[in-house]
Amino acid sequence: MLGIGLASLFSDWSHEMATTVLPGFLATMGVAAAWLGLIEGISDGLSSFAKMGSGYFTDRLQRRKPIAVIGYLVTALGTAALSLATAAWHVLLARSLAWFGRGVRTPVRKALLAASVTRETYGRAFGFERMMDTIGAIAGPASAFFLLQAFHHHYPALFAVTLVPSLTAAALMAWAVKEKSRTPVPHISFGERLRLLPPAYRQFLLAAGLFGAGDFAHTLLILLATQKLTPAHGASTAASMAAALYVLHNVFYAAFSFVAGWLADRMKKNLLLAAGYFLAALMAVALMVLPLSLWSLALIFSLGGVYVALEETLEDSFCAALVSEAQHGMAFGVLATVNGAGDFLSSVVVGALWTAVGTKAAFGYSAVLFMAGALLILRIGSRTD
Repeated sequence: MLGIGLASLFSDWSHEMATTVLPGFLATMGVAAAWLGLIEGISDGLSSFAKMGSGYFTDRLQRRKPIAVIGYLVTALGTAALSLATAAWHVLLARSLAWFGRGVRTPVRKALLAASVTRETYGRAFGFERMMDTIGAIAGPASAFFLLQAFHHHYPALFAVTLVPSLTAAALMAWAVKEKSRTPVPHISFGERLRLLPPAYRQFLLAAGLFGAGDFAHTLLILLATQKLTPAHGASTAASMAAALYVLHNVFYAAFSFVAGWLADRMKKNLLLAAGYFLAALMAVALMVLPLSLWSLALIFSLGGVYVALEETLEDSFCAALVSEAQHGMAFGVLATVNGAGDFLSSVVVGALWTAVGTKAAFGYSAVLFMAGALLILRIGSRTD
């Protein structure tokens, strides 16, 4: 479990360095919010299909870990390739490659983690992994903040530096993670494997999919903060302040991840997950009604960190509890695909609504879907609670 947590820490350190400065980098190219939404949406969509294929395929393997190592390496190279980008479509290609690698490794990492603990401790295991991942997500923006100053806002140099933590993550997955022996599942068709997943899991997928259709990439929050703070502070200072707000977001994310996992082993998982979805709706409403100053943005970024901690930890532990261990690869892969499809839709729609109509329409769309997902989750019981 520790090796997987450390690999998550260093990998997230790498790609959060890139994510933090990506809106500012695109701004130097004169790119609008719709382009950022398109880049994030296509990348997430490609990642989602990689997750489904990886989950289905790796359940049939005796050893899953080599697939995870390959995924970490591809993510490392794709993120570093941003240093070569000179146009928005270059960013799209590099980000898509990185997210494809992320998609390949995600269900494998989750299955390896679930296999390393008991069913009674799924919540704490996934909460610990999310906490470690988010410590990396704090180190990433913090590193980006200081490196932007050190490199005098020379973005390609910063993207090249991301290779250091990302290759460390691949090495940790290769040599610090021990995989338990397992019996591969018999070869049956993809459709038949889907039909074998239990009804409660399918209901859970519907709720997660509705929520995900509104759950836009938080790089859009960074872009919003940069735009709102620029008139008062100037473009360079506003970009640095937005990066600092994202660090705050990830501090709350890390702080609440393990707490969420600890609670998930003691309370009904669907109730906790619904609470996370309701907090997301509260954040979206705040974006619509509050005047966006530094302090209100700090509140919004903090709410964002808390709801993501609840959402990601509880979705993973709830998913693991709803199916048998033999189905974990497939179940995590399908969940990740549903989430990825939602990420694609939400980022593209929110970015387009923002550009065409305004932020109130964009975040109002998200708030409605967040509430719908929460209400559906409340109707699902877990046989493991």
